[in-house]
Amino acid sequence: MKADELHFLVVEDDDFQRQTLADMLHSLGAKSVQQAGDGKQALATLQSEQSYPIDIVLCDLEMPEMDGMEYFRHLGSSHADISLVIISALDSALITSVEKMALAYGIRLLGAIEKPITRSRLQALIGQHESVCPKPTATSTTPSSFTFEEIMDGSRHDQFEAFFQPKLELSTGRITGAEVLARWIHPNHGVIAPYAFIDQLEQSGKINDLTFIMLEKAAAACRQLLQRGQTLSLSVNISLTSLTDTTLASRITQVIRNAGIDPRHIILEVTENAAMTDVAHVLENLARLRMYGFGLSIDDYGTGYSSMQQITRIAFSELKIDKAFVKGFAENGPLRIIVQSSIDMAHKLRIKCVAEGVETEQDWDALKSMGCDVAQGYFIAKPMDLASLCDFCERKVAL
Repeated sequence: MKADELHFLVVEDDDFQRQTLADMLHSLGAKSVQQAGDGKQALATLQSEQSYPIDIVLCDLEMPEMDGMEYFRHLGSSHADISLVIISALDSALITSVEKMALAYGIRLLGAIEKPITRSRLQALIGQHESVCPKPTATSTTPSSFTFEEIMDGSRHDQFEAFFQPKLELSTGRITGAEVLARWIHPNHGVIAPYAFIDQLEQSGKINDLTFIMLEKAAAACRQLLQRGQTLSLSVNISLTSLTDTTLASRITQVIRNAGIDPRHIILEVTENAAMTDVAHVLENLARLRMYGFGLSIDDYGTGYSSMQQITRIAFSELKIDKAFVKGFAENGPLRIIVQSSIDMAHKLRIKCVAEGVETEQDWDALKSMGCDVAQGYFIAKPMDLASLCDFCERKVAL
């Protein structure tokens, strides 16, 4: 979406800097640019009936009366449909913290610009507005939540399917595998993402039902890919809470072997969504799975309850850096240090390092230069069905 199609609000207490930014927006083609000297004035502008509906707010952090952080709180609660660009001369670590805060308030954050502001950076962030702005959903009837009985009914009627997000080797661009992601193909509401059903299955103790559905579909997909000459590793998520059942490793192995698949083609991603309470049982399962040939990945590394401790006591074959650290890390000093340290640690432990949430060519190039092994994210491909994955593999081979 071009600047001349959008309405802007610049919130900055310094008159010269505010006018300079407004002029820069005009130079990019913007025809509607309103100004405010602090958060209070900005809120008044948004609430004014005479004002144009604002698409993008560009806001400083340090301001009198109402600073940027308080303004973001109000923006998130009453104007969550407006996109935000943070502008500041403060420390980059503090700006990163404020970005996380803004996202937590439900704001559509385009990014942050450190002063002095450059025209190219401003133009790039404005260009992201359309991608974060949801498309019209007037015909959508997807409910915000489903009952547990509705979810179980979907399971009984075989409505849960596996989607696949490709994983590429950074050094060669070759496809090496894919993560298996659950999707509910609802007869009335279409494709439903996991946030609508995973938590309820976890809380009810029924997450294993979905896990084994995904394992069976992963095994069938792996068999089909092998028949087409594609040797990929497919990654399936396993909840830490599921691993307290000491029969789990044998049951998983039986499902995979019954499908005629060698366990070495399957990676089990251990998600730390709960504290490890039954340590001995969990370790027994994971050791047995590793012994049988499965790969083990510590998923969402850095966000779990005790990631560092888990690495010392589980024979992981892969470390997966969480997307919260990867997204936009190329331009963020503290995040670059975290990502580089994670890559270095993985290699010293002689395990592969996977970065998820790779969304830009800049992040891809940075990961490649740091020696990361594998990348996954929207820059490569969004999750897709099996037929699309097969086509994706063939295209990658043809290149």
